[in-house]
Amino acid sequence: MSISKAMHLIKGESSFWINKQKITPYTFEWADEYFAVSVSESMLDKVRFYISSQEEHHKKVTFDQEYEEFVRKYYFGSHG
Repeated sequence: MSISKAMHLIKGESSFWINKQKITPYTFEWADEYFAVSVSESMLDKVRFYISSQEEHHKKVTFDQEYEEFVRKYYFGSHG
């Protein structure tokens, strides 16, 4: 299965569930864009830690700041 197909299914099913459960006071919709990278199995513990501490981390660094740093550090994606 392609990443785009997997993301389409994940986003569709999760939005349906979020809206069915009325988790938000408004209709939840994902943005059209997504960002996906792969990691080696040896990095799984670091990724799990990052995910579990993301809320606290983003109190200090915004998603946009983090994304720009990622792009700069790994020269990934299109940027000016």
